[in-house]
Amino acid sequence: MPHDAMIVGWDLGGAHTKAALVDCRGRVGSVVQIACPLWQGLDHLDAGIDSVLEKIGDDSGLRHAVTMTGELVDLFPDRATGVKTLIDTMSRRFPQAELAIYGGSAGFLKPDSAANQALQVASANWLASASWAAGCLREGLLVDVGSTTTDLIPFADKQVLTCDYSDHQRLTGQSLIYTGIVRTPLMAVTDKVPFAGEWVYLMAEHFATTADIYRLNGELPEGADLLPSADNGEKSQIGSARRLARMLGLDLDAADLDNWRGISRFIAEQQLRLVADACERLLSRPGLSDTAPLVGAGVGRFLVERICRRLGRSYIGFESLFDYANPVASKVAECAPAVAVASLAKEHAG
Repeated sequence: MPHDAMIVGWDLGGAHTKAALVDCRGRVGSVVQIACPLWQGLDHLDAGIDSVLEKIGDDSGLRHAVTMTGELVDLFPDRATGVKTLIDTMSRRFPQAELAIYGGSAGFLKPDSAANQALQVASANWLASASWAAGCLREGLLVDVGSTTTDLIPFADKQVLTCDYSDHQRLTGQSLIYTGIVRTPLMAVTDKVPFAGEWVYLMAEHFATTADIYRLNGELPEGADLLPSADNGEKSQIGSARRLARMLGLDLDAADLDNWRGISRFIAEQQLRLVADACERLLSRPGLSDTAPLVGAGVGRFLVERICRRLGRSYIGFESLFDYANPVASKVAECAPAVAVASLAKEHAG
């Protein structure tokens, strides 16, 4: 990949397609996130790619670096098939362009080689972000709170401090938690909530998600919730309260909006504790000092700032690790793997 190439970093997820354009000086020029319900069909990925190219410009001189998590969706029978299909899609869409597939610890691979190393390529996007942070800072704990998942990766002395690379290993070690601020069903955050002086156990139904909680709390970042709500209903505080009430077997008029907000704050606190506990566990491991900062990324990084205040740790925004145009600052942090994989590919090119 020539050192003077403009590079697009792609993070092909199961629910969103994210892309970042990095110029020949390593400066982040634009960052784009598009809703992409990949589980509904590959045509959604093609549409997402089209939307990205409309925003950043379809320049035949662009190079492309790709990471992914979309191989996990149930459109594919297994991860290897998903990885190969996503690589084939990108190769078909950019037949004349230089295409580098991020293989985690295997580095950047050509498409044919990457398809044969599917387990290295699968869900390696977190390692791109952590590797970039490790190259910029002496030590820290990267905490990327996204719409669906949270990644927690310690690093020090230019190294990512983990022996866990597969999703299964990372779930076991709590460096991957399936909780996010948009798409997580509420019964996955807590099994009960306080209401009218009683504990009410939530229905195990997909009636409401964490987007409803943070919308009610006035904390949902603009542009974070790109997919339909659980009931395909309105994305308003009333709509969110209605969905939350349903989780308790009630209708909206069973309480006023302030009461529903009180319940949403309780649920948000349970999610914060889940992430904070995982942070404390990882920070207690050998390799990090007592002053190691937390590096916040993802659309839910405001939770990381909150955890820093509780733990007495300093906070570093992931966006501060890049040179970028001011209008894209928040998107740099929200689409961390896309920006990181483009930047790593730029460095790899020399």
